[in-house]
Amino acid sequence: MKLFKCQSCGQVLYFENTQCERCGHRLGYLPERDEMAALEPASGDTWDPLVESTGPVRYCANADRGACNWLVSVGNSQSFCLACRHNHTIPDLGIAENLRRWQHLEAAKRRLFYALLKLGLPLATRADDPQHGLAFDFLADSPQAAGPKVLTGHDNGLITIAVAEADDAEREQRRARMGEPYRTLLGHFRHEVGHHFWDVLVRDAGLLDRCRAVFGDDSANYNAALQRHYVNGAPAGWEDEFVSAYATAHPWEDFAETWAHYLHIVDTLEMGAAFGLRVAPQLARDHSLDVELDFDPYRMTDWATIIEAWLPVTFAVNSLNRSMGQPDLYPFVLGPKVIAKLAFIHDLVHGRVGQPAAA
Repeated sequence: MKLFKCQSCGQVLYFENTQCERCGHRLGYLPERDEMAALEPASGDTWDPLVESTGPVRYCANADRGACNWLVSVGNSQSFCLACRHNHTIPDLGIAENLRRWQHLEAAKRRLFYALLKLGLPLATRADDPQHGLAFDFLADSPQAAGPKVLTGHDNGLITIAVAEADDAEREQRRARMGEPYRTLLGHFRHEVGHHFWDVLVRDAGLLDRCRAVFGDDSANYNAALQRHYVNGAPAGWEDEFVSAYATAHPWEDFAETWAHYLHIVDTLEMGAAFGLRVAPQLARDHSLDVELDFDPYRMTDWATIIEAWLPVTFAVNSLNRSMGQPDLYPFVLGPKVIAKLAFIHDLVHGRVGQPAAA
């Protein structure tokens, strides 16, 4: 994620801002331009962005519900923005608790789509591809105490997110019950969309053999593998080869977990670069932990540059969190085999898996 600047007064802006606190201009995100735009009222419900070479726009239809700050060109027949067009089902918003939770889900989803758009990944909607287009069901549990609980998951492009996960207390209970060091709404989105892009970028692109050489044989029975995992847990020494305990359950989960961590890494490094972050521990004997974030991780094709920056950054931010009595921001150890898996994801995203090596 990067920082933005108000075109009217120069105030620094954040991705979720809807109004400039200095000059009062309404704000909206232009996904096609990757720009937060200060807006001047036009006619009706339209606005003129103070961004060069941009025509009139209107807010996404979900803005009226406090669930979106993205913009749509007036010339576009769509009422929803590039991210909200992927919504398939939303909860009953007549229930106040559902509205609040859905707003949190949409905030996380927009951060997901920021990354997917920056990486130039294919984003077919259900309207584009009724069978496999990317879509989201945000479902609430049954009001009956004994009723079924919604499970977050993926099925041929349709991602289900349990609305209850937007409640911090409920999510923390689930995190503790499942023994997870990290569980966030954004993490859910990044993980589940990894399953979708396994379909799109691996299975449908004819790269199964290359992926299996890195993550293992995905033809193993998935349901049986999950059952074994929930009964027996992760095998001893799993940290040497997997980014998380859950990644050990099945190659599909290993891929999705690694995909999520790849997005964690590039997006966090972009924000660090936006702040001009530099890490140089004063007591270090050498410069192995020194790094200056002066590159764009979304455009950087050299994986070594990214991972060499990430490790010192996590050392620094984890130490800062501990100073506040908070858990580590990134409570994971990346061994050489995990880094190799992340490199595969990086090459996959940049279209280099299966391509001839450059001369």
